[in-house]
Formats: sequence, structure tokens, C-alpha cells
Amino acid sequence: MLLFEVKVVPSAGRIAWTIDSSGQVKCFLKSAAEKGKANRELIKLLADILGLRQGQIRIVLGETSRKKRLKIDADFSREQILHMLNLDKQIPLF
Repeated sequence: MLLFEVKVVPSAGRIAWTIDSSGQVKCFLKSAAEKGKANRELIKLLADILGLRQGQIRIVLGETSRKKRLKIDADFSREQILHMLNLDKQIPLF
């Protein structure tokens, strides 16, 4: 089990993952932040990338906020997830 924090940008018109200057994982979503659409898109995207069932990923904090804390019910480290998202090369050295 891992708690993973991500900041979402709904209605971005694209799907992309990045790390901002503060080291925060950021996810750009196509779906709007209405009726849980962006939350469902986030969970589906992450589940597909990690090879998990959507039920193994749950938002435990920030359901209606852009900053979310996800509970991932699998044996991954933060570094492994960053690698799977192709973000490991974006991590600042300092």
C-alpha cells in the first residue's frame, strides 16, 4: 500500500504527467472537474499505467480539490511509480 500525492489540472485538453518546480507530481486531464469526471479519469489513467484494477486506487483526500492523495493497494514505491509515469528523469537533482 502506498499513499501517492498528485495535483490535477482538469479540462487541460490533453493528458500528460509532469513534475513541477516544487517536486509535486502533476496530471493534466481532458475531463472537466464536474460530477467526478476528472477523478474517474485520473484513477483510470493511473490504473492502466500501473497495470492495476481501478478498485485498487482510491482518493482518500482531496475529492473536490486539485491536490489529491491516492491510496494505491499494490506493492509499488513512489520511485517505481515515477518511473512508470516516465517522470524519473524529471526529478530535480537539488
